[in-house]
Amino acid sequence: MASPKVAGPEIERLIQLLGKLPGLGPRSARRAALHLIKRKDQLLVPLAEAMGVAVEKIGVCSTCGTVDTSDPCAICTDPKRDQSVLVVVEDVADLWALERASAINARYHVLGGTLSPLDGVGPEDLNIASLIERCGREDISEVILAINATVEGQTTAHYIMDHLSNLDVNVTRLAHGVPVGGELDYLDEGTLAQALKARTRF
Repeated sequence: MASPKVAGPEIERLIQLLGKLPGLGPRSARRAALHLIKRKDQLLVPLAEAMGVAVEKIGVCSTCGTVDTSDPCAICTDPKRDQSVLVVVEDVADLWALERASAINARYHVLGGTLSPLDGVGPEDLNIASLIERCGREDISEVILAINATVEGQTTAHYIMDHLSNLDVNVTRLAHGVPVGGELDYLDEGTLAQALKARTRF
C-alpha cells in the first residue's frame, strides 16, 4: 500500500529526489526536505542556486577524469605537484579522501570503477587506456595503485600492472594498512597517510 501524499507535487518531488541520495531513506528525505523548506532563504534558495551553477559549470577533466569547473582541472594544472608521480584511484570520492589526508602531493588518474565481468564492466568501460597512454606520453616515474582492496580492485590492479610492464614506470600499491575489503572513502586520514607512506612495489 502506497504511503499517502502529505504535500503538493513540488514538495513530494523534492522528497523523492532527496531520497535518491546515498544514506537518505524515505524518512530521512522527508526530514531533510522539511528542514530545507523551513529555512528557505538561508538554505533552500542558496542550495538551488549552487546546484544550478554546478549543472552549468562542473564537468569531467579530460586529463585525469576528476570533476571540476575547469578542464584541465586544478590538480592537473598545479605546478607545485610532483609531476612524476601518478596516483590511480577508482572514483573521485577516493581522490577526495586522499587529498583530505594530505598524504601525497602528486597528480591523479580516476578509473571510474573497477573491472567486473559479472556486472559487464570491462577495460573499455574504464579510463585504463588513457592511463596507459598518459604513462607513455608524460614523464612519469611512479604509478601508485590506490585501488580498494576488494576482489574487483585487485583484479583491476593486476590488469593495469600487466599493461604497464613494458614501460619504464615503477608500479607500487598501497600498503596493507588498508584492510582487505575496505574502501578508501570510509578510512580515516591517519590510515590513508600510513598506507601511502608504506607502499610497496607491485
